[in-house]
Amino acid sequence: AEEARAEGVDVLLGPGLNCKRSPRCGRNFEYFSEDPVVSGELAASYIEGVQSMDVGTSMKHFALNNQEYRRLTTDAVADERAMFELYLSSFERVLKRVQPWTVMCSYNRVKGVNASDNRWLLTDVLRTKFGFTGLVMSDWGAVNDRLLGVSAGLDLEMPYVGPYHDRQIERAVAAGTLRVEDVDRCASRVVELVERAKARKTVPYDANAHHLLARKAAAQSAVLLKNEDRLLPLNAGASVAVLGALAKEPRYQGAGSSKVQPLIIESPFEELAKLGVSAVFAEGYRAAEDAPDEALIQAACDLARGKDAVLLYAGLPDRYESEGFDRESLAMP
Repeated sequence: AEEARAEGVDVLLGPGLNCKRSPRCGRNFEYFSEDPVVSGELAASYIEGVQSMDVGTSMKHFALNNQEYRRLTTDAVADERAMFELYLSSFERVLKRVQPWTVMCSYNRVKGVNASDNRWLLTDVLRTKFGFTGLVMSDWGAVNDRLLGVSAGLDLEMPYVGPYHDRQIERAVAAGTLRVEDVDRCASRVVELVERAKARKTVPYDANAHHLLARKAAAQSAVLLKNEDRLLPLNAGASVAVLGALAKEPRYQGAGSSKVQPLIIESPFEELAKLGVSAVFAEGYRAAEDAPDEALIQAACDLARGKDAVLLYAGLPDRYESEGFDRESLAMP
């Protein structure tokens, strides 16, 4: 939140709290959990923390946007019980604790109606049933029918409103097919958000302190499932073979619109050296290629012989986990 204020960001476009319905979803790295209770509690704490610094949040993607495959056209169909107990309950849980400044509606259809012009979803459920009082914005380019959206409770079209939609709204109001009260309601929420953002001042931030906090959080979040023969922690004098390109170029996020450029990156290989561990490195594979490189594999095996420990860093490259598509399988590249 301090960084957002320093960089002039009024509203962070998160958190995303769609449940992880499938492990293949391309945006799972953005979401919290398979459990709507866990997702709702973590998201509420996130929102409380960010907004305590007078930076807004955007709870997303409302709703049932649990896959990336054909997300622009798919119709999310679920019975009422599944919908409210699984797919919507994390959003409801957040709103019982805190009011995010904004909610972002999703691309997909819900029960046959696009989320952007779905009055049942945006007004009957989100506002009347769940009690949301802020602004509803569209996902980027998600507006299906601007006039239906205004009537349904979509306040702000993102990333911009083109002149065609402006004229369309004006003509509909003049013809009496769109209520001026609905237009005024949407406009007033936009003005309220603008005034809210204008009221705060920028603040400086300490990038090193933020990095250390993120590092501490990551360390305290790690779970050691097995430690046979007390391999860990490594002895300072141990000879260690570090294998895998990700040991020097760590993965810390997926790809897509959520991607950020960190100011500080620390690699596992560099950190081992700081701890006094005698470590040698072999690439083992090329992260940007699917086919195995037998020469790199052989070099890694040769390097590992006779070492006290071998640390293998393997995983998925950015292009396997990204907004816009889902993985076809759980196989490693």
